[in-house]
Amino acid sequence: MRHRMKGRKLGRNGSHRKAMFRNMAASLIKTLDQDADGEASPKVPGRIITTTQKAKELRPQIERLVTIARRAAVIEEEANQFAINAERGSDEWKEWRQSDRWTEWSQAIAPAVAMRRRAYAALRDHHAVSILFSVLAERFADRDGGYTRILKLAKPRLGDAGQRALIEFVGNNDRVRPTKRKASLSVQDVNADQIGSSVSEEEPSK
Repeated sequence: MRHRMKGRKLGRNGSHRKAMFRNMAASLIKTLDQDADGEASPKVPGRIITTTQKAKELRPQIERLVTIARRAAVIEEEANQFAINAERGSDEWKEWRQSDRWTEWSQAIAPAVAMRRRAYAALRDHHAVSILFSVLAERFADRDGGYTRILKLAKPRLGDAGQRALIEFVGNNDRVRPTKRKASLSVQDVNADQIGSSVSEEEPSK
């Protein structure tokens, strides 16, 4: 019996599953790369196709990473009040580096740096981490959870007839609710005399 055994095995051992979901998460995030061209560019950004079981296991891992990126973005924005726009290595930057303001900035930015390290430990891909913290954190800044969705596909996978599904980030391909329909005919008040006159005109003469 599999009591207290969370998650699907998927016919793999623990290290294999961890590596597989790490690669899938990085692949899903890197589909949002705007600089990719040619064969590297995805057909639909922010979407990958896999089996339904893998998609269901991947979804909480992706959403956890996006939540980490959102929290780090808030911390970085609060820490910017102690930062300067001077070029690194300039005299102004060196003066700021030796001041108490830099100490305040380093203490304020430390939790965000720790979150970036957590994300890198989960993805092991610098490019995916940069997209996660620059694109996805800004995209879902006002959304509390529910960053991805899973849609099952009707056509099974060739070979083993496994049920396929796509997992994608919400926002780009959302349905647009139709606006309320306007009344087809406007009803106007008509006097009884006008109705009677119109009926008499339509009657044929005997």
